[in-house]
Amino acid sequence: MKDTIRTALPADAEHLQAIESAADALLVEVLGAWEWPGAEDGTARLAAPGFILIIEDDTTHSPVGFVHVLDADGHAHLEQLSVLPSAGRRGHGRSLVRAALREAHERGYSRITLRTYAEVPWNAPFYATCGFLESLPETAFQRALIDAEAELGIDRYGRRVQMTAELDDGAHLAGKDPQPTD
Repeated sequence: MKDTIRTALPADAEHLQAIESAADALLVEVLGAWEWPGAEDGTARLAAPGFILIIEDDTTHSPVGFVHVLDADGHAHLEQLSVLPSAGRRGHGRSLVRAALREAHERGYSRITLRTYAEVPWNAPFYATCGFLESLPETAFQRALIDAEAELGIDRYGRRVQMTAELDDGAHLAGKDPQPTD
C-alpha cells in the first residue's frame, strides 16, 4: 500500500502538535537538550502563511508525519518536518520533503530554505540527500532565525546551518534523489 499525502485541515491541529512532540523527544535525547522548547500549537501552525502536508499511514488512516513550509516574505522556508518515531525509517520523511518541494515549485517558488543541525544524521545529512546544500542567510527573515535560535537556546546543542534546495531541478521534484557530483 502507498501512504497518502494530503493538505492539513483544521481538524489536524492536535495531530500536528502530538507528532512534533513525539519527534522532538528523539532529538532531545540525542542532544541531551532537556530544556527543549515545547511543540508549536497546531492551530497556530495551521494559521501561519504557507502550507502543511500530512502523511497518513494507509493501513491505519491516521497521520504519522507532517511537513510545514512557511511563506516568509515571498520565500519558501521548510519550518518543520516531523514523523512519529513509531513510523520512522520507512521513507515518510523523504516522501514529505519531496511533496513539499513539488508543492513549493507549483506555488511558484524557485528555492526553499531550512535551518537544521549540521551533525544530527536525520537533519543536515538527510536533507543533503534530498537536494539541499548549505547556504548563507540572505533575507532578513533568514537572519532573524539565527537570533530566534539563540533566544530559544537551541544553538547551544550543536552547529546550526541553513540549507537551500533549488526548485528548478526536475530530478528531486520528480521524486528522484540527486546524484552526487565530484
